[in-house]
Amino acid sequence: MSGPDSDLQKRLNVEQPHSARIWNYLLGGKDNFESDRAAADAVLAQMPEIRVFALAGREFLARAIGFLAGEAGIRQFLDIGTGLPTANNTHQLAQGIAANSKIVYVDNDPLVLVHARALLTSHPDGTTNYIDADVRDPEKILHGAAEDLDFTQPIAVMMIGILGHVPDSDNPAAIVRRIVDALPSGSYLVINDSITTPVNDSAVETAQSKGANYHLRTVEQITAFFDGLDLIDPGVVSTPLWRPAPGETPQEIAVYCGVARKP
Repeated sequence: MSGPDSDLQKRLNVEQPHSARIWNYLLGGKDNFESDRAAADAVLAQMPEIRVFALAGREFLARAIGFLAGEAGIRQFLDIGTGLPTANNTHQLAQGIAANSKIVYVDNDPLVLVHARALLTSHPDGTTNYIDADVRDPEKILHGAAEDLDFTQPIAVMMIGILGHVPDSDNPAAIVRRIVDALPSGSYLVINDSITTPVNDSAVETAQSKGANYHLRTVEQITAFFDGLDLIDPGVVSTPLWRPAPGETPQEIAVYCGVARKP
């Protein structure tokens, strides 16, 4: 095979675990390698609830997009740190509400990009595209996204489980600020990430010993990513507690999220 997909596959490092493939394994997928499974299994041995964290993130994505594409009327989405395609991806959720929604996905794992091009197809009334970029390169992300998204109209930036992969040395707050600064008024920022607790800290140390890369933060640090924005009720909360469906009795977990609007 030749072309862009073959070039991506040449970059694939199966010996180095990658967050997208680890998460795929935790969610029951098959698009992962031994290094990913080893890292995930080491964490699972210490922290079986990590699968609950993974599922909570997916469920929050659906509720957040339900709000954004529904009540908030957003029609453009920039999903940074896409992960491997599963059921109920951002474009399926958004275009299921508004068929003309435009979605740009961003990831830097070659396997994600190969699968995305093969599996993620847009509703004919909307747009779905993919950028091969690292979250730590916001200029490349913004430049690529501008080919499909109109930066004079509101955009929702989805950062589900991605900022934990950016160490403090790479200044994640500055990355978020650069992206938010490029958005027009009425845009939204969505964040979901694990927080520091004794159990989470120990599990992350184990994952790092297996080659995975993750950095926990406090609730206050996650909240600070929304500085200058208007948080949507109920604010920054444990992920299952963000607008649960009527009749649900969600339990608090050590993963927090928030949705905020740019004034």
